[in-house]
Amino acid sequence: MPYRAPVADYKFIFEHIVGLNQVAATEKFAEASADVTDAILTEAGRMCEEVLAPLNRNGDLYPAKVENGVVRTSKGFDGGFRAIAEGGWVGISADPEYGGMGLPIAMTTALNDMMSASCMALGLNPLLTQGQIEALEHHASDEIKAMYLPKLISGEWTGTMNLTEPQAGSDVGALRSKAEPKGDGTYAVSGQKIFISWGDHDFGGNVCHLVLARLPDGAEGTRGISLFMVPKYIPNADGSLGEANSLRVVSLEHKMGIHGSPTAVMEFDGATGWLVGAEHKGMAAMFTMMNNARLAVGAQGIGISEGAYQHALAYALDRKQGPTPVGDKSGTIVDHADVRRMLLTMKADTFAARSIGLACAVAIDMGNATGDAEWKARAAFLTPIAKSFGTDTGIRVSEMGVQVHGGMGFIEETGAAQYSRDVRVTSIYEGTNGIQAMDLVARKMMDGGEAAYRFLDEIEADVENARALCPELGDAVWEACETLRETTEWLVAQDDLNNRFAGAVPYQAGFARVLGGYYHLKAALAANGKGARAKLARFYITRLLPEHASLLEQAMQGASGLYSMSLEELSA
Repeated sequence: MPYRAPVADYKFIFEHIVGLNQVAATEKFAEASADVTDAILTEAGRMCEEVLAPLNRNGDLYPAKVENGVVRTSKGFDGGFRAIAEGGWVGISADPEYGGMGLPIAMTTALNDMMSASCMALGLNPLLTQGQIEALEHHASDEIKAMYLPKLISGEWTGTMNLTEPQAGSDVGALRSKAEPKGDGTYAVSGQKIFISWGDHDFGGNVCHLVLARLPDGAEGTRGISLFMVPKYIPNADGSLGEANSLRVVSLEHKMGIHGSPTAVMEFDGATGWLVGAEHKGMAAMFTMMNNARLAVGAQGIGISEGAYQHALAYALDRKQGPTPVGDKSGTIVDHADVRRMLLTMKADTFAARSIGLACAVAIDMGNATGDAEWKARAAFLTPIAKSFGTDTGIRVSEMGVQVHGGMGFIEETGAAQYSRDVRVTSIYEGTNGIQAMDLVARKMMDGGEAAYRFLDEIEADVENARALCPELGDAVWEACETLRETTEWLVAQDDLNNRFAGAVPYQAGFARVLGGYYHLKAALAANGKGARAKLARFYITRLLPEHASLLEQAMQGASGLYSMSLEELSA
């Protein structure tokens, strides 16, 4: 079915929920006026609707493959990528000095949402390049910036990140890849990396790999890791492509979904690389790219939610099956109560996840524009929540989309299952959602919970005002905030981090549930308590928000119960 970009939703959230106007009021983002952002959203939406969406099934049915050492991409993907590159969409938030638009990350987040909804497999390519651009802007030498940034921003070259190895997944410090100084300012990089999204393609240009490896004097663990730029082709001084580097695609992974995205096993055999950042400080540089990618992956989940919802709604509006409580005997399944429940859940959760993701993006933009420590702390705190809730929502909504289709959802020809298969990886890569939760309750609470409490104070001040205007919904959100505050206090009081970790995932989910209620309440108030947005808010707050109570209760159970059963009992 055709995809319709939810441009009106972005505009509403920017204006009434997350306050993009405060970003535009800064000197750094002064050009991000409402007129400019509206035009950008409209044009990006049109490209996703008309160019990318028709390619989505091609990527699933005709996966990328390796032929004689060359990666061949899915039918039409080369033209789709050219449309992305020529539209300037790769560098939407990149530095104008090197050819970028210099727009807020909030705009890039909306773009990644739309590209993922229309064709996630292809949209993953520029998403990775965007992260590499940011890493180079912050950590690379002037020479590397001058050589690589203009071509990455224009889409002439594309970027990847190479972290994972067969024996070193989330434990990056266990990597074995090595880099030997060659005496001329370059390094010979050797090792094997797995799960490298868009490790190669046939679009032309260069594929620029950021590779983590250890120098000869590098200490064990993450503190001894350095980061290197290792291109597929070694650039000449004028930026033209020189000789092929000593690297290759060993194979492509056979994946559950996103078949159109070539996920490569990469082999580096003394490949020429250039150091990015300081020696042994590679993780700091790579974390810039990873944090960028975590929000972007959250946007992938949100985009898939949108696509799956639109697909399911179209089917429900068309499928006739039995008499319904409303309408006549020939009514469609959209009039059955349980189908309505599923569709409303899909729509309400997508709005909540989108609002959380864009709130995180606005916090990043405000931190970048002002240097304010509180905005930076807000952005850091929201990142794991935005990533986890966005991707968990994508998984739940796409699964529900299959259910709306009934038996036809299990038939591949309907396309419903593709959303579910494509999105499943998002809760795993760029740090599993469990790792995000551990980060939230540990590193992000090293301040004694101050960032969380400041956020809750702000929310409760808003909700207090809303209670007079919309008491039923306002009171429910207020009480949820108080429960969340009490749970946060309990977690902060735990000296044993394992007690925090044991409840980290339900806490993260419970926090997101409460945030979703807050943003839906703001939407209802912006609509003066009337119309579709107020009705959707009522649905979320009365039917979905109550889940926060059980989640936060789980979060305070500690670790002992998880270890009470012996390994023998687990295996019985």
